[in-house]
Amino acid sequence: MILCAGEALIDMLPRETVVGENAFAPHAGGAVFNTSIALGRLDVPVQFFSGISSDLFGDVLRKQLAASSVDSSPAAISDRPTTLAFVTLTDGHASYAFYDENTAGRMLSPDDLPDVSPQTLFVGGISLAVEPCAQAYEALVAQHAPHAVVMMDPNVRPSFIKDADLYRARIRRMMDQCDIVKLSDEDLAWFMPDDSTKDAAHRLVEGGVKLLCITQGATGVTAYTPNHTVFVSAEKATVVDTVGAGDTFNAGVLASLHHADALHKDTIANLDAPTIRNALAFGAKVAAITVSRAGANPPWASEV
Repeated sequence: MILCAGEALIDMLPRETVVGENAFAPHAGGAVFNTSIALGRLDVPVQFFSGISSDLFGDVLRKQLAASSVDSSPAAISDRPTTLAFVTLTDGHASYAFYDENTAGRMLSPDDLPDVSPQTLFVGGISLAVEPCAQAYEALVAQHAPHAVVMMDPNVRPSFIKDADLYRARIRRMMDQCDIVKLSDEDLAWFMPDDSTKDAAHRLVEGGVKLLCITQGATGVTAYTPNHTVFVSAEKATVVDTVGAGDTFNAGVLASLHHADALHKDTIANLDAPTIRNALAFGAKVAAITVSRAGANPPWASEV
């Protein structure tokens, strides 16, 4: 079982009404939420943990999870409101304005951690950048890292980070406990601005990360391990927008490793090049399908 832990929110996506007015349409989203949805659609056993509201938007989130075969029973339900993210698109690339104060997801605490025993834990997203929920997710990683394969994608949103030093310190502490880390080249440059991409990647692997995936947008993705460096080109696609692309890539990597029976502590530390290449290629393939349609709408296994 893979446990995905992080934000669930409503993306307010830009649309145009039938009379030509600009508007926003609500769609279930959030980086870790999207990854859990993609995993469920790819026939991987998956649970989702977050703070979810009992309001109408929380109902939308839970229904979307159930419709994609994601078990949301570990989630902490409260009557606080749902986080909203208003999305603007520039040439298909998304930027976000978050409304997150005192929400169900934001106010999650270590006392809310679920009683579960996942084989794999995936964490990431904006939930790692804000208090008090960031403390809860850091505690969750510390709890499961000794026995579960842990993957993290910080999915850095600089405009959302109030204390960059505090955030960097937390992410580095969590990376020290992670087996798999995925970063965009922009994320990596933000964390380690004085290093080249290659030098920064090697430093992280030397620090203990077993599989480091660095994505470079339309160029492709490079994986670094103690024994291998593997590059896979991005799949060609007609881009509608990039919402959920990285989240779906994460799910594709995890799904491929799951189906290869590689999500074990000893196995993930000694991956061979073909297994790495297959995981990257599958992640790129499912991400290409997601960017070819509006919003975060990951493919089902039958579409791949």
